[in-house]
Amino acid sequence: MRVNDMALKSTIFKVNLLISDVDRHYYHEHNLTIARHPSETDERMMVRILAFAKHAHEELAFSRGLSTDDEPDIWQKNLSGEIVQWIDLGQPDEKRTRKACGLARHVYYYTYSGSSADIWWNQHNNKLQRFDNLSVINIPSSSIHKLGNLVHRNMRINCTIEDEIVWLGDENYSAEIKPEIRKRGGES
Repeated sequence: MRVNDMALKSTIFKVNLLISDVDRHYYHEHNLTIARHPSETDERMMVRILAFAKHAHEELAFSRGLSTDDEPDIWQKNLSGEIVQWIDLGQPDEKRTRKACGLARHVYYYTYSGSSADIWWNQHNNKLQRFDNLSVINIPSSSIHKLGNLVHRNMRINCTIEDEIVWLGDENYSAEIKPEIRKRGGES
């Protein structure tokens, strides 16, 4: 059997995430199992963890992510199945944005790819303004490289959030992340 004939499998990561979110008064421990798709980088996976921490809730969950177009990377549904939070990474197109904003109470986009994220924002900024429930947050490329230093198959990450600044660290390394809020949608 040739390598091209074999399906590549996701790599499984275990994350013990201790969150102290001073901004939201949310203090909780989450034990996460994350499947990193073969096409996903360590840095993108860490942006998923950062986004999870920023919006952490007992009902927040990772979706099937890269393996499906119908779901965001992370979402929170209430007991009646309504999507409360739709959290996507990257640079979604207008069709996906309309769908997400129509289905969810709050939609969050995390961009993280430096100049291409800047180009996407400049091209779509005017169109995105009409979506009242959409927030766009950019993670500076200098921060992305810092996040890669935290990646291990079994991680214990401490996360502190205060004044919208995120500190992620383990016993050997820590990173300060200053997300750039490009658009702030209505939040309850």
